[in-house]
Amino acid sequence: MQFPEFVEARADVMMGKPCLKGTRIPVYLILEKLAAGETGEIILAAYPQLRPEHIKASLEYAARLAADEIVLANQ
Repeated sequence: MQFPEFVEARADVMMGKPCLKGTRIPVYLILEKLAAGETGEIILAAYPQLRPEHIKASLEYAARLAADEIVLANQ
């Protein structure tokens, strides 16, 4: 999976924080929910506009960021 298909950072959305494309849902929110023990199914039920690919993209974004392999410029 290529996370850029699902993650974007725009200066006019959530103060430039990386969000899931087409939403105002920041990637960190998905990661926090997963870290708190919520399952993908629970997150998808709470945010019906999301697909499983959005959750996977959030995890990929975090992994690549932790590995210091990406830079996502504001648009």
